[in-house]
Amino acid sequence: MFKIGVIGPNASVNRIVSHTEYYEEQVKFLPFPYTEIYEIEEIVENHEFHIDAWLFSGVVPYEVAHANGKIKKETIYISVTDSAFYKAFLELNYQKGTIVKRMSVDIIRDKSDLNAGLQQANVDLDECFVKVFQPDFKPEELFHYHIDLWQKGKTEGVLTCLPSVCDQLRDAGVPAAWMTPTHMQIRETLKIITEKVKASYFKETQISVVIIEVEDFDALTANNNTPYRLQYLELKLREIIINLCEKVKGTVIEKGHGRYMIFNTRGEIERELPALRETVYHLALEASNKVAAGIGFGKTVYSAEENAYKAIRQSKESKSKKLIMIQDDGEAIELEEKNEELKYSVRTVDESLITKLKTVNVSVKTYNKLIAQIQRMGWTSFTAKDIALQMNMTERNARRIVMDLHEAELIKCIGEQSQSRGRPSKIYQLN
Repeated sequence: MFKIGVIGPNASVNRIVSHTEYYEEQVKFLPFPYTEIYEIEEIVENHEFHIDAWLFSGVVPYEVAHANGKIKKETIYISVTDSAFYKAFLELNYQKGTIVKRMSVDIIRDKSDLNAGLQQANVDLDECFVKVFQPDFKPEELFHYHIDLWQKGKTEGVLTCLPSVCDQLRDAGVPAAWMTPTHMQIRETLKIITEKVKASYFKETQISVVIIEVEDFDALTANNNTPYRLQYLELKLREIIINLCEKVKGTVIEKGHGRYMIFNTRGEIERELPALRETVYHLALEASNKVAAGIGFGKTVYSAEENAYKAIRQSKESKSKKLIMIQDDGEAIELEEKNEELKYSVRTVDESLITKLKTVNVSVKTYNKLIAQIQRMGWTSFTAKDIALQMNMTERNARRIVMDLHEAELIKCIGEQSQSRGRPSKIYQLN
């Protein structure tokens, strides 16, 4: 059974847990209420190891929990939308027994949603004081902000995001309502986090095949004068590989000629990607040669191995010998040295795109990788030189690709860029 931790103020946690009966056979929701904000970090640290995901009652505990960077599990929070504002506003008017025309509201980070809610509901206020606060706020500040306006006669009531502030204001005789998510919002979020946990579990248990290959291994054989030196080298390489297997709890098969295959689950491999990168580095150092690595994921051993072979071919084609992963849906992930990811698909079902690419002899993989690179860089326009630098290819090759894509009407030329010497460079844009 999956375990989901629910973090929030006591009142919020109780409301959320009261809606979890439907999921009791699949998921167990564990309540973790807090009194003070600083308790959130301690809750996560003490229970992260046995929790499959975290559900936060709102954006405040969510932001505080993520601030320390220790959460590794799936997370989601219940957002306060227009309906929460409308509900609280109606409650405030009911308390007063009249239409409130002057009020104060607190909201985290951005008040644009509040303004949109007021306009949509055609709420015409004489005065609305808005306190925008950050995740590291102190609840006392919100209480004093609201009560100060009330005591000066500037407001008739308060809408607040925090139940503790709402209770304090009511105790002080101030009409106040808590902007809390509706039952429907809670149920929808419970459904989403349950599906996310299930998807994460099946993803983690997928089969993973890692192929590591020392390139030009035959040349190494020729460079080692005696068979003993070659055997010593192979023993050192094998030791490095076995150390990696011990870390990822995997099984290794030596394929010969400097190629190794490691079998495990996706979750174990993804958690130890830094160790895999370090292994590739040590192998290259020991062999004084280039080392390529490819990872394939799949629902079966066959599909995972097939994807791993595709990944190793791409890794060998890459000049920088990037770590390549290919997933069962055909998406490729290139891992840069700074742990940056470039994701693109190596296949497509778009018949029109396939036809256009075939006419100019550009592969789907190349096209999708180029698009992914442009989107990652946030380019609104680009030149062949830009493509060459980012995709680690010659400018001549990049120029051929962009010209072909222009001919296929997949990109368009929007101008030229003058250079210190030679012909001006053409500037392109995606169609």
